[in-house]
Amino acid sequence: MAGRNIHVTPHGNGWNVSREGEPVASSHHDTQEEAIEVATDAARRDRVELLVHGRDGQIRMRNSFGHDPAASKG
Repeated sequence: MAGRNIHVTPHGNGWNVSREGEPVASSHHDTQEEAIEVATDAARRDRVELLVHGRDGQIRMRNSFGHDPAASKG
C-alpha cells in the first residue's frame, strides 16, 4: 500500500516493520539491522519515508525515498 510511511519499532526482544495506520506489523525480525533492511527495500519501492525508532521509542533515523517537496538547493 503506497503512500504510508514505514516505521521500524522495538517489539519484545525484536523489531517490527509497520506502515502508518496499520494495526498489525508487516513483519517481525530478531535484529534491528534485519528490520531496517526489509523496511528500506519497501520504502524505496513505495517511495515513502522510513522512520527508525530506538529502544526508547524516539526516532533515531529517518530517510525519505519519495518526492520531497521541501528539498533545498545546494
